[in-house]
Amino acid sequence: MVGGTGGIGGAVARSLALRGADIFLLGTRDGGRMAAALASLRGLGVQAEGLPMDLERESRFDFVAMLGPEPRFDILIAAFGPFLRKPLASTSTADWLDIARLDLALPGALASFVLPGMVERKWGRIVFFGGTGTDTIRGYSTNSAYAAAKTGLGVLAKSVAIQHASDGIGAFVACPGLVDTEYLDSATRRALAAKSPGGMLIQTDAIGETVATLAAADPCLASGSIVAMDGGLSFAKA
Repeated sequence: MVGGTGGIGGAVARSLALRGADIFLLGTRDGGRMAAALASLRGLGVQAEGLPMDLERESRFDFVAMLGPEPRFDILIAAFGPFLRKPLASTSTADWLDIARLDLALPGALASFVLPGMVERKWGRIVFFGGTGTDTIRGYSTNSAYAAAKTGLGVLAKSVAIQHASDGIGAFVACPGLVDTEYLDSATRRALAAKSPGGMLIQTDAIGETVATLAAADPCLASGSIVAMDGGLSFAKA
């Protein structure tokens, strides 16, 4: 699991652990955060291990080789993806390369890495995390690069779905709405809540439970789907 030490990803990790899944966390340069996340998961009675690293500095994804030649990962959750807020005219070439690498190429590379083992075992789930509103093609005034990369995850999920349905493998994209995480300051929390349906931010546990439920279903009827989890967010307000 990439991005499972906090926020939405942490909630997904907890929901899967509560269903009995052992967890392997990839990433975060904060050793304390990694240790705390692993301890919390182990407290739920499952095995939990992690490989700490600074994913934002990984230009070639060489770390994949560290996971072993025949990794046994039955579920891949790609919940990591840096956000960039810039209009197109201010988005540099370096910005484009970073966003494309981390928000699209990294999830794709990990999916390609775990798929052979899933095919051999005839079961697997891959969950990509899109952004708010990237469940369909939209225009954006301040985050076009990010949204373009996240929208591209739908192609990955649908490709996995059509290529590997007969192998018992399902893939989908979860696109959360405005979610209350520990990364928000109080001013941002108030501003986002004002835009949210009912004036309330979505809780991370609700996203985690929904994702885990869709991933655990057998057969995976959500495979190939791009699932908006925004509670009816109006993008005229967002």
